[in-house]
Amino acid sequence: MKDVQEVFNELQVAKKEMKEIRKEYKDVLAQDAEYQEFLEKLNTMRETKKQHELSAQRDMGMRWEKMEELKGEVKSLQEMISDISLSTLMDGETVEVRDEYDNLYEPMYNVNFKKVN
Repeated sequence: MKDVQEVFNELQVAKKEMKEIRKEYKDVLAQDAEYQEFLEKLNTMRETKKQHELSAQRDMGMRWEKMEELKGEVKSLQEMISDISLSTLMDGETVEVRDEYDNLYEPMYNVNFKKVN
């Protein structure tokens, strides 16, 4: 079985190659006049869409503000449930929850690496 460093090195090589291919792809698209024309139309449509969204948000008033507040609350509750479940797991206990329909949920953990310097 490979160790973490070997897999990390392979991951870095694959990411670098993907980055190079993505750059080539963008260069090919930049040379396509029809694609560039399409992008301009798309940007105009996005701006129109954004104006309609802002209008709808203004029309909703307090309900829209309530949803924005709930977004923040959901984010903090997700962080809290993550912290609690990790602490519970570290204490050697089983972590699971059930919804109102008695469906069982088990946590999924994900490991990411962050550059430290």
